[in-house]
Amino acid sequence: VQLQAYGAGLVQAGGSLRLACEASGLIISIDRMAWHRQAPGEQRELVAAVMRGGVTNYADSVKGRFFISRDNAKNAVYLQMSSLRPEDTGVYYCSLRTEYPVGNVYWGQGTLVTVSS
Repeated sequence: VQLQAYGAGLVQAGGSLRLACEASGLIISIDRMAWHRQAPGEQRELVAAVMRGGVTNYADSVKGRFFISRDNAKNAVYLQMSSLRPEDTGVYYCSLRTEYPVGNVYWGQGTLVTVSS
């Protein structure tokens, strides 16, 4: 299973950016798809996740500004980011957790988002 992320970029504070991630390979069923980020010198953190049935959860720092969605037919997940802040800067990683086999987790290669002040 491979995940390919798209949408890296440099944007000014207050701007918007959309990330996309597509999974390929032998995938039977995906339970959760998510976006994480790692700022310089920080640990990787969960930004947003979406379950197969559409239930979502967000980090408090991005609630109301970021929107996660998925396309089950394409095994894809998207992150629409608005009102971006310099503290949103980091490498963003997509991940998926399989339903069958239970609990296998795969990661994308990371895509850099830089928000200038």
